[in-house]
Amino acid sequence: MNDDTQNTPLLQEARLWQDEHWTAQVIKNDDDDGWAVAMFKAGASEPALVGPWTMGRDKKNPKPLDGNAFITLVKTASEFVRRSEQQLHAQLNQSVIVNGQNSRVTVLLRIVPDEDNPYAVLSAQDEGGDELAEIKVDAGFKLNRQTAQAWVDADFAKMGSGRR
Repeated sequence: MNDDTQNTPLLQEARLWQDEHWTAQVIKNDDDDGWAVAMFKAGASEPALVGPWTMGRDKKNPKPLDGNAFITLVKTASEFVRRSEQQLHAQLNQSVIVNGQNSRVTVLLRIVPDEDNPYAVLSAQDEGGDELAEIKVDAGFKLNRQTAQAWVDADFAKMGSGRR
C-alpha cells in the first residue's frame, strides 16, 4: 500500500466521514432541535467526544461534513483524548519526595483500577532511581508527605490503609 492510500478517507458522506483512526458521525442532538457530531476512535463503541454541529442553510438539516471539518474534528478529539489520558495517569500515579536516613527518597503510589479487586502498589526509590521497597496497599491509600515519611521512617514496613 502506498502512502497516498493511507491518508485517503475510507468513507466520505454528508453525515459520516472516516479514516483509519477516526470516524465522525453527525447525529441528532437529543438536548435540542440541533445536531451534534460524535467522534469515535477506531474500534471504540462509545464516542471519545461529542460536540455541537452546525445547521445547514435550510436550518433543518445538518451542514455536511467535509475534509477540512474532519481534520479539525480529529485534532480536537485527539487532543481531548490525550488530555483525558494524562489526567487519568495523574490520578492513578502519584509521587512524593521525602528525606530518608542518608538521602532523599521518592515514594510512588500506582493505583491498579481492577474492576473486581482494585489495589495500589506503594514503592520507594533512591535518588538514583533504584528500588528500595515495594508493597501492595489498599486502593484507597492516601499518599501525602506524612504517610510517605512515616513509611520511610518505619524502614518500609507493611502499612495499613493510610486513610485519614
